[in-house]
Amino acid sequence: MSRESIVALDKRRIWHPYTAMDDYRARVDPIVVDRASGPYLYDLDGRSYIDANSSWWVSSLGHNHPRLVEVLKRQAERNCHSALAGMTHEVAALLGEALCSVAPAGLERVFFSDDGSTAVEVALKASLQYWSQNGRPSRKRFVSLEDAFHGETLGATAIGGVELFRRPFAGAIPEHVRVPSPTRAGGLEPAVEILSAVLRQQGETLAAMVLEPVVQGAAGMQIYDPAYLRAARELCDEHEVLLIADEVFTGYGRTGPMWACEHAGVAPDLLCTAKGFTGGILPMAATLVSERIFEGFLGSADRAFHYGHSFCGNPLGAAVALEVLRIYREERIIEAAAPRAARIAAAFEALAELPSVARSRSLGMIGAVDLCGDSGYLARAGWRVYEEARRRGAYLRPMGNVVYVAPPLNIPEDTLGRLLEIVRESIESLTAHPG
Repeated sequence: MSRESIVALDKRRIWHPYTAMDDYRARVDPIVVDRASGPYLYDLDGRSYIDANSSWWVSSLGHNHPRLVEVLKRQAERNCHSALAGMTHEVAALLGEALCSVAPAGLERVFFSDDGSTAVEVALKASLQYWSQNGRPSRKRFVSLEDAFHGETLGATAIGGVELFRRPFAGAIPEHVRVPSPTRAGGLEPAVEILSAVLRQQGETLAAMVLEPVVQGAAGMQIYDPAYLRAARELCDEHEVLLIADEVFTGYGRTGPMWACEHAGVAPDLLCTAKGFTGGILPMAATLVSERIFEGFLGSADRAFHYGHSFCGNPLGAAVALEVLRIYREERIIEAAAPRAARIAAAFEALAELPSVARSRSLGMIGAVDLCGDSGYLARAGWRVYEEARRRGAYLRPMGNVVYVAPPLNIPEDTLGRLLEIVRESIESLTAHPG
């Protein structure tokens, strides 16, 4: 098909995520991806684009890593799918063992699902059922951070704090408790004091606290002090509230260590992982739980976790996810990312000097700036930077007035250098061409 035919068919039939479709159909000339390799997307018009956000944070090893493609081919010849109900297969068993070996201490059991949203949904349902059948049936609510994003299912939406995403479902989702993060509460101490008061007053009604460790991704790459995470762990222990770490974005080395929880030296009761879990090859996720949680479902048939997905433990996804962990170990992905992270930090620190930048920050393989002017998810300034970056050869999808990068951890040094140049040039264009 020609590029024009694809775009016409797309605009006639496809409903795009997080997209104002009237504007998209009338004005947007989309990138039409023909193929992808490493840090690059290749358009049918013959242009290449550096994928600055790893295609919504999933391609942590770049696109079409040859080892992952080869493993996918081999597994497809043996078993594309067999259910994980009453039977098993080799790669699921090996993946479960490999995951627990790299997980924070105490996480000993793995429940597979499809994506980040369902990994969080598993954690929510497991927490509720755990308390229901283990003597605390009043614990039916959750506490999470303001501006948090934990996924798209109704349960995950209910604990989210981005009002733009919650508003259409008001009245259909239960209300839970939200507390400010240190970035919104005026600092670490006020945020901890508020959390302490909430747990002290409402702890008997709370099943778990859910948070993205250290970085709130969809909130605009808001980075907070790991000391808050340590305090949350201590307070949850004190009030017997479970701690759920949503590491869907922050895990797999995105913030530096394998898990963002490591910044605070804590381990959660439940941990959710997806996105980089399969290196952007297939949709698959996992929720890891402590032995204590797992044992809370033993004893009789009616105590079982009667929940699952048709593709739970899918052999293709499991084989790829297992190979991802091997690549991380054998190619020393996290260690090799450290100098790249330093370059991102230096570049974004320098961006703070530009007149159009209000604030900059970085952590690991994340760099972000807030642009001056209107803020919020619907602010337009970031999209002006997007257009400038696209002309220069980078796919730089913003979040309102927040412009950020989260490239593959193994992005080549020269490509990373060019990406950082494009980011600076595109932001500088706001001053050169205001309005």
